[in-house]
Amino acid sequence: MSASSPRYDRLDALRGLAIVWMAVFHFGFDLNHFGWIRQDFYRDPVWTWQRTCIVSLFLFCAGGGQAFAVLAEQGAGRFWKRWVQVAGCALLVSAGSWFMFPNSWISFGVLHGIAVMLLLLRLGMSRLPNVALLVLAVLAIAAPRLVQDAFFDTRWTNWVGLITHKPITEDYVPVLPWLGITLVGFVATRARPQIWAGGAPRPLAVLGRWSLSFYMLHQPVLIGVLMAIQFLR
Repeated sequence: MSASSPRYDRLDALRGLAIVWMAVFHFGFDLNHFGWIRQDFYRDPVWTWQRTCIVSLFLFCAGGGQAFAVLAEQGAGRFWKRWVQVAGCALLVSAGSWFMFPNSWISFGVLHGIAVMLLLLRLGMSRLPNVALLVLAVLAIAAPRLVQDAFFDTRWTNWVGLITHKPITEDYVPVLPWLGITLVGFVATRARPQIWAGGAPRPLAVLGRWSLSFYMLHQPVLIGVLMAIQFLR
């Protein structure tokens, strides 16, 4: 399968949409952080539901992208090169968040979650039939509501997701329940790859292909601009 296949365009555009939505969300968060607006990003459903939708789009696309990799019989070298990029960026996010939010730094956010979920798919789950994966997706989504234990409340274990209370952190995307969304994206794409065929808004598609770079750069740029404006006021 060619990397320029039209079937990638719609998936890339969907990822690009998630990127734009995320940037707008983070711009509002930054405005709130600097005191220019007053919003509760941690409890107000207007913001919490947006975050849920944005993360869901990213993980659905991550699953879809891995499905294309499986269909194309992608070699191990290409997979591990990309995985190292994602995992390395996750570590950078942790370091940067510790600098800005030492009391609520990100130990397992969306990039950490994607890195683990891609591993699970690559190392075995992608070989399972679609029906089995959908069953696992339902179980993954339901698990945190059915099983909770204080053992999973520490920063060393909360990445699993079976927590009794949400940790104090700026981003938290544990394996459970979010693995379920990734599996749905994988199954939807592997079962019907043609749904991504056809045209898509080119700006969004291009942005989607550079999603990791944009993700890593947009917050430093936004925060830097707001700090500069605040300094000059």
